[in-house]
Amino acid sequence: MKLRVKEICKDKGVSISELAARINIHQESLSRVIAKNSTSTANLEKIASALDVPIAELFEKPNDNVFQCPKCGTTLQAEIK
Repeated sequence: MKLRVKEICKDKGVSISELAARINIHQESLSRVIAKNSTSTANLEKIASALDVPIAELFEKPNDNVFQCPKCGTTLQAEIK
């Protein structure tokens, strides 16, 4: 799952460096967390708390009607009738 930290920061008017200061880590470390889409639960809790959002908001919501072909990577939209 993709982290939405940058998007949430933008919506709240918070820079990545300001968020890093709020959670007491280096900006470079936070940037790596965002780029790699992986971190500890403790860091996710700190980030969510600093941004005043539930942890679930940090993750991109899956679109149940969109699929990606595992062979070619083509994105397919399924229409439910």
